[in-house]
Amino acid sequence: MKPSFGPGVLVAAAFIGPGTVTACTVAGADFGHTLVWTLVFATFATIILQDMAARLGAGARRGLGEALMASVSGPIGKAGAAILVLLALGVGNAAYESGNLAGGVMGLEAIVGDGARRWLTGLLALIAAGVLLIGNYKPMERILIALVLVMSASFIISAILVRPDLSTFASGLVPSIPNGAQLTAIALIGTTIVPYNLFLHAAAARKHWLEGDKLDEARRDSALSIGLGGLVSILILSTAAGSLFVSGTDVSNARDMAIALEPAFGPAARYLVGIGLFAAGLTSAITAPMATAYALSEMFPASGEKAQTNRFRAIALSIVAIGTAISLLGIDAVSLIITAQAANGLLLPIIAIFLLYVMNRKSLLGESANGPTANIAGGLVILITFLIGLRGIWRALTLALGG
Repeated sequence: MKPSFGPGVLVAAAFIGPGTVTACTVAGADFGHTLVWTLVFATFATIILQDMAARLGAGARRGLGEALMASVSGPIGKAGAAILVLLALGVGNAAYESGNLAGGVMGLEAIVGDGARRWLTGLLALIAAGVLLIGNYKPMERILIALVLVMSASFIISAILVRPDLSTFASGLVPSIPNGAQLTAIALIGTTIVPYNLFLHAAAARKHWLEGDKLDEARRDSALSIGLGGLVSILILSTAAGSLFVSGTDVSNARDMAIALEPAFGPAARYLVGIGLFAAGLTSAITAPMATAYALSEMFPASGEKAQTNRFRAIALSIVAIGTAISLLGIDAVSLIITAQAANGLLLPIIAIFLLYVMNRKSLLGESANGPTANIAGGLVILITFLIGLRGIWRALTLALGG
C-alpha cells in the first residue's frame, strides 16, 4: 500500500520544536556523533507509545483525555486528574509557547537579520492563531504536514551540504556517554518523548479516521511519520557534529549554527537551517495549543459539535495569547516553566502507565489490544519515562531552590 502521512506528522511537528533543535545542535557541537544512539532509542520509544495512542483513537474511537476521565472514579479522583493535566498541558504549554515563538523568530532572524523581533513574534503568533482558528481538523493537518515536509527538507539538505563523516556517525550508534554528556543525553530523550503528544495523537487519529477499520493504516502512519521526525533530529545533530564539533565552534542554539555555517558552506546553509528552525518553531506553536485544546475539551466536553469546536478554539487561542504575552511583554516565565516541568515530569509516567492499562482492555479495543510483545516494550519505555520524569522533577526543584 502506498505510504501516506497522517496524524503521526502532528507528533513529529510537536517534538521537533526549538527545544529539540537546540538540544540536538548543542549535542552535536559539544560531543560530535557520540549521542546519536540516544535519538535512535528515543525515536523507537516514541513510536511504541504513540502507536498505542493511535490505536486508542483509531480503534476505540476515544481521545486520551476522555478515556482518562472515564477511568477515574469519584469526584476527588477526577479533580486530581484534571488538575494534573491542566498544570502540565495548560500552564506548561502556555509557558512553552513563548519558547516556540522565540525559536521560530530566531529562524527568521538567521535569514533576514536582527532588529524586528517583536514584530516577527507578533507575526508568528498571528499565523499560529490563524491556523488554530480554522477549528476543522483536516485543514490543520494538511498545513502541518506541509510545514513538516519543508522543515525536513531544510535539515536534510543542510546535512548533505555539510557532509558529516559516516564512520564517526556509525560509531555514534554504539551506546556510550562521554564525560559531561549525561544531562545532554537525557535532554535528547526527554525532548522527544513528551506527554502531550499522547493526547494529541489519540485525538487526531480519532478525527482523521472517522470510519472503517484503519488500525493498520494508523500504525504505518505512526512508524513512518515519527521515524521521519527522528531522522530529522539525527540529521540536525549530525550537521552540528560535522561542522561545529570538527571546527571547535561554540554555539548555544540553532540560530548560532546557521550563522556559523555560512563562512564554510555558503549562504545556502544559513538559509536552510534558518528555514528549518522557523518551521520547527511554527509547527510547535500550533501543536502545543492544539494538544491542550483537544485534551481539555475532551475532559470537559461541550454539548453539540459546534459548541465543542468553539471550546477547542477558545482554549487553543488562549494558549497562543498567553505565550505571546510572555514573549512580547518580557514576563518572567521561569516560575511557570518550573511548575510545568514538575507537572510534566509527574504526568509522563502516569499517563504512559494509564495508556498501557487502557491498551490491555479487550472490552474496549478488541483485537487491537496489546499483546505480550507490546506490553513488554511498553513497560520498558515506561521505566525510562519514569526516570526522565524524576529528572524533570529534580531539575524543577533545583531551579526553584535557586540551584
